[in-house]
Parts: sequence; structure tokens; C-alpha cells
Amino acid sequence: MKPLKVLVVDDEPLARERLSRLLQEAGCDLIGELGDGVALLDWLKAPHDVVDVIFLDIQMPGLSGLEVLAEVPDGPPVVFVTAYSSYAVRAFELAAVDYLLKPVFEDRLGKCLQRLRDRLVRRLSPAELKVLVPAPVRFPIRVDDGEIYMELDHITHFELDSDHVWACRGPNRYLTRWATLAEVEQAFPDDGLLRIQRHLLLRPRMVKGIRPASVGRIKVMVAPKVELVVSRAMTPRTKECIRSNGQ
Repeated sequence: MKPLKVLVVDDEPLARERLSRLLQEAGCDLIGELGDGVALLDWLKAPHDVVDVIFLDIQMPGLSGLEVLAEVPDGPPVVFVTAYSSYAVRAFELAAVDYLLKPVFEDRLGKCLQRLRDRLVRRLSPAELKVLVPAPVRFPIRVDDGEIYMELDHITHFELDSDHVWACRGPNRYLTRWATLAEVEQAFPDDGLLRIQRHLLLRPRMVKGIRPASVGRIKVMVAPKVELVVSRAMTPRTKECIRSNGQ
């Protein structure tokens, strides 16, 4: 039997490299790796090598995996890869399209590949894809005497300063309507927010790198030249969350 020709699309380098390695070890022919939805959209619209399946991350900056497929519904079959077992998993089960939860393990990947070889996976229709594309999570920020709405996916962390909560996008800060970080946690219970200091609430998936700080502490980089110090008590849990997001 010919090896499956696969394309891997994930914005997290470690997760992308890991899945690519597992696929190759399972006997697949890796056609390429892409780092975001825009790159995939360009790839699908251009002449390219034929692939049997695309392993596609859902949550990516710019265009999500679902948004790309809604744009190009007649592309190759897709296996979704996600770190979240909420709406996506249930929807994909109903649509009979396979999915993999991060971190991906060899036994689950093996079952997925067998399904593909047995031709049990079908593509979603354009109508099904549009239904599955989630609306972006938004929240208000203050602008003069009014407010505008910002997408949560653009935020790296939240900061409490003088009884005001600021939403931060790297070095940029935006004043919100919240007065405590607990209110932010209640607003986004499924986002995996992590309290790394009494005044800092981190979105672990936005971390670009870590390095040691003082003894028992680390600094997390959320944007170029923007690092946050993690408390000694929260350092072990923060490392664990970051690594699980990167798998």
C-alpha cells in the first residue's frame, strides 16, 4: 500500500515538528509543513503536490483552520488537531470527520491513519464548515466616553493596575470595564487563563519563550522585548501549561 501523503499545518513549531515526526514514523510521506492559515490558503489556491490528507490546527492567528476550509471547501480531506475538547470535538464527531487532541499520541494517531486508509473519512460540506466556524470571542475596551470591541485571541495577558484591568497585546495596553482579575477569569472560564502574579493574568498559548529569572522563577516572553516574571509559587504550573500548549 502506498504511504499516505500528508501536509501538517500548525502555528506552534514544537507541536508541528512533533506531529510531523510521528506521521513519518508511522510511514506517511510528509509533503510539507505550514505555520498558519494564510499560508495554507495560499498553498491550496496554488499548484502543488497532491496530498491525501491535511492535519490542520484549529486555533491559529489570522485565519483559523475552519475559516480556511470555508474559503476552499473542495480541498483535500482534513484531520483537525486541537487542544480543546469542547465544541470542536462534538461537532467533528457529528460530521464524521476525524480529529486529534493535543498532545497527539501514537496509538490515537494510528487509529486515525487506519481510518484514512480505509476511506472512512469524508470532507465537510461548505454549509457544515460555515456552521462550525466559531464567532470570535470579543470584549469591550474603553475609548474616550465610549467603547470598542477587541478579540480575545489578540490579547497576551491582563494586568491589574490601580483598581483597573488592562488588556495587553504585547506592549500595548487597553483599559477594560473590569475592576478585578477575578472578573476576567469569570468572563473567559474556558480560555486557560493563568494567574502568574497577583496583578498578572497570562494566556499561556500566547507565550513565545521562557527563560530563568531569579532562583525558582521564570520569565515568559509574550512579544518581542516583552517579558513577564512568574511568581515562584506559580512557576511549576506555568511551565507545565506552556509545555502542554506547545505539544
